[in-house]
Amino acid sequence: MLTQNMHVRVNRDGVTSRRTFLQQVVVGTAAGTVLPWVDLLRVRAADLRARGMSCIVLFMQGGPSQFETFDPKPGTDTGGPTQAIDTAVPGIRIAEGWENIAREMKDIALIRSMVGTEGNHQRAVYQLHTGYVPSGSVKHPSLGAIAACELGDPAFDLPHYVSIGGRFRIGSGFLGMSYAPFVVTNPNSLPANVALPNRVDRRRFVRRLKLMADLEQDFAKAGGEARVEDHRSIYRSAASLVVSPRLKAFDLSQEKDSVRDQYGRTTFGQGCLLARRLVETGVTFVEVSSNGWDTHNDNFERTKTLAGQVDPAFAHLIRDLRQRGLLEKTLVVWMGEFGRTPRINGRTGRDHYPRAFTVALAGAGIQGGRVIGSTTEDGRTIADRPVSVADLFCTFCKALGINPRKENMSGVGRPIKIVDGGNPVSELFA
Repeated sequence: MLTQNMHVRVNRDGVTSRRTFLQQVVVGTAAGTVLPWVDLLRVRAADLRARGMSCIVLFMQGGPSQFETFDPKPGTDTGGPTQAIDTAVPGIRIAEGWENIAREMKDIALIRSMVGTEGNHQRAVYQLHTGYVPSGSVKHPSLGAIAACELGDPAFDLPHYVSIGGRFRIGSGFLGMSYAPFVVTNPNSLPANVALPNRVDRRRFVRRLKLMADLEQDFAKAGGEARVEDHRSIYRSAASLVVSPRLKAFDLSQEKDSVRDQYGRTTFGQGCLLARRLVETGVTFVEVSSNGWDTHNDNFERTKTLAGQVDPAFAHLIRDLRQRGLLEKTLVVWMGEFGRTPRINGRTGRDHYPRAFTVALAGAGIQGGRVIGSTTEDGRTIADRPVSVADLFCTFCKALGINPRKENMSGVGRPIKIVDGGNPVSELFA
């Protein structure tokens, strides 16, 4: 029986609200079975994890120009010398240099009417990773940490959140170190320090871990419990990785040379191949960064070079996931922190422009071969269907099966929704 003294605690394993909790109890009662509310939550979480959804984010660090990627404006003063090319979908044209993506457009959807609020790199990176603007009092978790928390199987022995390359990283925030990213600097090499020391077998390794846990216990009892738990989370993850037979997923030498060549022998290309191997093994979230998109100078030549690295890798990732039957359960997102200015500056570059930019999505129920929203002929403003960052994050959640209104308890004791406001871009799923 519920009493006035009963409260629903909201935490990382919690519910969206007391109302949601009561609805779950009513449903259980109607079915003739009343489970404790904690068990109801576990059943719900287990069902979500059983779907096996994953996400790969291709993040263009620095802010890619929409004019030189997926919203070209040929023949206009703002469009510059960039020409448009046809794609596999009649009526959808993208910038030259993206010929491989053009062939995969039936599986890719474009949002050309993204609107952000941040024009500073670090603030915009934070917003496009968490859905929130930076706050001095709260460190919000990134999408990767949220996906790891909501979708990752706790018994899985590889990290659920892997970050490949990149300069700015937004971690797990108040969700804790259990959901922090595992960083891979060079996808061409196995992660460092993953082999057991000489003359240390698995049993001896486990004994050492137990000894360390015993030594930490006194510090935990003296008031350091939170720090000890974070430390243990890191070591649990590392220890599981070291002894896991799935560690070979990080070894790209197991792939045929022809496959590696198709992705491109660049750090980004091999990062995309590693991302495919990881989600195929069961990793929930992988981010692969491409650096150098802050094109204040020499925008057109620099973007051409960058597109030459990203285009084959992005396209082959989509093709590979589709051929392996993974695309239906893998959300693929291409984005940066903002777009670039319509005005071409005196250094043949484009500056920061959060008022109108493009995001590309594929997989996980996203209907490819369509364009959402548009910009004006000169690309200065949104012409129709503006999409906010909150809308975008609601769309991510819908594709992955995550409830965007679920609340997690922050470190300052304040419940915070996964996404505050916004609505999914429903046209992407129709």
